[in-house]
This record gives sequence, structure tokens and C-alpha cells, in this order.
Amino acid sequence: MGVFKAGRAIVAPRRAVLRAAAAMAVAGALPAWAQSVKGKLKVAGIYTVPVEQQWVGRIHTALKAAEARGDIDYVWAESIANTDYERVMRQYAEGGQQLVFGEVFGVERAARTVAKDYPKTAFVMGSSFKPQEPNFSVFDNYIQEPAYLTGMIAGGMTKSNIIGMVGGYPIPEVNRLMNAFMEGAKEVNPQVKFLVGFIGSWFDPPKAKEAAFAMIDRGADVMYAERFGVSDAAKERKVLAIGNVINTQPQYPDTVVASALWHMEPTVDRAIAAVKAGTYKAEDYGPYSRMEYKGSSLAPLGTFESKVPEALKEKVKAREQEILAGKFTVKVNDAEPKATM
Repeated sequence: MGVFKAGRAIVAPRRAVLRAAAAMAVAGALPAWAQSVKGKLKVAGIYTVPVEQQWVGRIHTALKAAEARGDIDYVWAESIANTDYERVMRQYAEGGQQLVFGEVFGVERAARTVAKDYPKTAFVMGSSFKPQEPNFSVFDNYIQEPAYLTGMIAGGMTKSNIIGMVGGYPIPEVNRLMNAFMEGAKEVNPQVKFLVGFIGSWFDPPKAKEAAFAMIDRGADVMYAERFGVSDAAKERKVLAIGNVINTQPQYPDTVVASALWHMEPTVDRAIAAVKAGTYKAEDYGPYSRMEYKGSSLAPLGTFESKVPEALKEKVKAREQEILAGKFTVKVNDAEPKATM
């Protein structure tokens, strides 16, 4: 059973649902997002993992920021099992939430069915597939550009020329970041080799830590920490790590060299504005995670500013500027990355 927060959503009594339906009929039965909305927007988040998890945490952080500005009233449910996800979606839709965020990678069919059943609710969901008219938008963490830059840093920092990479599942959202990272590393170090593994979980730090230990034992001296737990192993074995989605250098000041950061604010703010203006439509929000929209960035080197060679920093900075200027494109490769040793 998941955990409900901020007002604890409760399925509305049948009589209340019928009253709401009647009110909408009087108003012309237009979806909430087909009319301009005055005041705060009612927004919900549905997450299959705790909000402490880095990927979901970025959505939660952006929504909390919108709440702090006074734009929305925000409730959320975390640690929702896939088998329970459809019920929670229906619960929020029937409870009057006007906009719902979440991630439906394991429940695509059920989630899209719910969206069809509640056409008056706007859904913006993490998904590997296309939008569904009229109300089911999708988004993705298209942060392959800063991932490429962190790969360049890793390729220049490794001494053993072996980099370990631990991911959750080999799905497009993970694969494209790993592949971009690998390409960046190879740009500055053609001799680099990769160890690649997936733990079959989105949130299992002990399992990720053990997988990282195994790679370090095989000679990896830089670890790509796509999952929590990898940086802990790197810290214990005194090797380096590269972060993903969030900046964990404050927790690992002598371990995490750099991170590819994801900023969900452009996506969240765009969806909120569209619903409030009555212009919302089903669309792909994925591109708003790119650097040009400030949806992603390379974290500052911080404690490693003086430890990364100047020549390497200059190469990374030049490539970053080319990306921002549209002069260099990081290829999107959703294929499962493979070990090279």
C-alpha cells in the first residue's frame, strides 16, 4: 500500500461525485483544462517509489516549488505498487484533481485506460510511448547532453581505463543516458572500457552497492551511479563516481566528481500554465528536459574544481557551449548498452 501525503486523498463519496458531474454538465461539460482556471490548480503526483528517489524526487521538487509560489494545491502518493496504480489514478481523478503527474513505465495500458475514462482530467506521465489524445501527455528525462559531458569527465579522470556502470532497468530512459555517457568518455579517451550491469529495481541501494563492488573488484576506478548505492561503494573503495539526475557531491565530497542534473521545472510549469490558461493538450514534454530549455545541466565541479585537469575542463566547457549553441548534437541511442570487456 502506498503512502498518501498533503491532505491524504480520499475517494469522494458517490453522491459528491454525482454532484460534481452535474455541475460540470451545467457548465457545458467542458474539461477543466479546456477552460481558464482562476485561483490555485489542484495537482496530484503518483509515484511508485519514495519521493527521496532521485528521478521521482525531481518531479516532486518542481511541484513543491509551484506550490510554494501559490500556483497549485499539491497532494501526492508515494511507494504505490504497479498493481495499485490504476486505483490511485482513478481516486485522484474522482477527487477533483485537475492535473496529475506520475510515471507509468510498468502500467502503460492501465494508465491510458484511466485517462480515457476521465477525459476532464489532464495527465502528464513519465512514459516511453507517445501522447494520447485528448488528455494524456508524456515526458521523459532527456538529459543525454549533460550525461555526455559527465562521460567526458569520467574518461579523462580514469587511470585504469575501466569505468563501471550500474543502472536500474535497461529501458530507453536509462539506456540513452548510459550510451551518451559512454560516447562522451570515448571522445576524450578512446582506450576506455566499460562494465555494464542492471539491478532490476528502481530503488535498491544495497543491491546497487554490491553490483558496484563487483565492478570495482574488476578494476573500475570510476563508477557511473545511475542508482543510489553506487556512490556508497565508490566511497568505501576510494574510487570516483559520476552522479545522475541530482547532485550528490555534498554527500560524497571526495567521491562524486560531477553529475548530470535534471530540472523538471520547465515541464511542470508549462503543464500548469497550459491547464490554467485552458490551452492544455496531449503532447510530448520530453524535449523540455534538454539543456536549451534549462531542463538539464552539468553540475558545478565543486570540490573537484582543482582536481580535474585544466585541459579536460576546457574540452568539456567547449563541448557544452557547442551543445547550447546547437552546433553539437548528442545522439539519442535507446538501445541497451553493452559491456566492452
